[in-house]
Amino acid sequence: MEELFPLVNESGVVTGKATRSECHSGSKILHPVVHLHIFNPTGEILLQKRAMNKDIQPGKWDTSVGGHVDYGESIEEALFREAREELGLNNFNPVFIRSYIFESEIEKEMVYAYKVVYEGPFCFDKKEIDEIRFWEPTEICENLNKRIFTPNFEKEFLFLQSATRD
Repeated sequence: MEELFPLVNESGVVTGKATRSECHSGSKILHPVVHLHIFNPTGEILLQKRAMNKDIQPGKWDTSVGGHVDYGESIEEALFREAREELGLNNFNPVFIRSYIFESEIEKEMVYAYKVVYEGPFCFDKKEIDEIRFWEPTEICENLNKRIFTPNFEKEFLFLQSATRD
């Protein structure tokens, strides 16, 4: 059975539901996702390299954890579920950064971004992720706009820099 995602308005209020394929069909119906940015104590950012079998942005480096909110699930429940499924994280205290709307050629997402300081251990899902590693912020800056990162991560990286100083 295909996944069901909640549909939301620009204030984040649930207005309905749709299938994954409907949300990724170019319809641009707004649906929520969660992102968790993991920093180590020295300020490096953990990124995941998306598996080549992913339907969106395969093989690109992306946020530490990212995923869709399931219909009937809260934002926080989705954040903890995705962190557990993707990296094996169970006990962490995320800090909310901000929410914003991101639009690509095929979808429109209400992104709820969080951060946490954590250095491992990690047990990543090899079906979803090809590789994980910590990146120096300067290394990320040197590789922006080179099609190494997902467009969404590149957008978020700018406000991540200010969020780490807070």
